[in-house]
Amino acid sequence: MYNTKAYSATSATSPLSSTKIERRDPTEHDVQIEILFCGICHSDLHSVRNEWSSIMSTVYPIVPGHEIVGRVTKVGSAVTKYKPGDLAAVGCLVDSDGTCPNCKAGLENFCPNQILTFGSPDKHLGGVTYGGYSDSVVVDERFVLRVPSNLDLPGVAPLLCAGITTYSPLRHWGVTKGKKVGVVGLGGLGHMGVKFARAFGAHVVVFTTSPNKKEDALRLGADEVVVSRNADEMQKHTGSFDFILDTISADHDINAYLNLLTRDGNITLVGAPAKPLDVSAFSLIMGRRSLSGSNIGGIAETQEMLDFCGEHNITADVEVIPIQKVNEAYERLLKSDVKYRFCIDMASLKSE
Repeated sequence: MYNTKAYSATSATSPLSSTKIERRDPTEHDVQIEILFCGICHSDLHSVRNEWSSIMSTVYPIVPGHEIVGRVTKVGSAVTKYKPGDLAAVGCLVDSDGTCPNCKAGLENFCPNQILTFGSPDKHLGGVTYGGYSDSVVVDERFVLRVPSNLDLPGVAPLLCAGITTYSPLRHWGVTKGKKVGVVGLGGLGHMGVKFARAFGAHVVVFTTSPNKKEDALRLGADEVVVSRNADEMQKHTGSFDFILDTISADHDINAYLNLLTRDGNITLVGAPAKPLDVSAFSLIMGRRSLSGSNIGGIAETQEMLDFCGEHNITADVEVIPIQKVNEAYERLLKSDVKYRFCIDMASLKSE
């Protein structure tokens, strides 16, 4: 084992602060990575404050962070894909059982025995896994990803969560040139959905409650912007969408969007409202429409997404902060006061 610097919270009400944690020495299949940048995901905040206790209760101390970009510093004797000096990334998963039907299908994100980057049982050291708000991390080679060298590294970090969360359903539902795609909400997830849908060649329409977001939506690649509170604007698009990506985590009228789908159209939820959505059966039945959900993606698809980003020069829009401002960033996140993701420059941790 070795010690490394990190930021952790010791309770649901305590701020994140500087600490030291233990990491395992690399085994024969492990890759050790110096963390250069780590994105801040809203799920970091939920976990730190134990707001998902009904699903997964937080174990303290917690070191969050699952949008990790860094450089390989050491590899185990059996590692074949990476060498010291390589750029590498780690997303939401660091292990799975490898034997279940989901793993065999390359969908480790649905493995019932998946090990999350932070907050899951640590089979090596005991306790729970610690995430990317730290100097370094050690991960099994199977869960390490290659980073295209042409991309801006701070903007790569959110691709490991926000990127794959939006890329995966767009790919699964066959978004290509000639399709009409809606993106509901223009935040951390929505802005990535716009970039990907545009790169796939779709006609992209952003739905927002904020008229002042129109200019930014067009800058990001939207062809049209609809203010969802305007009934006339919504009515013009009735029955015309092949696919809609719904990124909203607040309560909203899902039927208003179901009615915009064409026959066999689909809405996929990637936002997670706290309350159940009220779905009208007739909104589905009348057009053989479907409503589905999606989380992240498997390791192979996440690598595919990163390679796609390299080819199309896609990164997240980020505000880079030192780790000393992480608590302030959490408060701003609650107010949606960021365009569109925070990313921590982990060099700032070295001064602690």
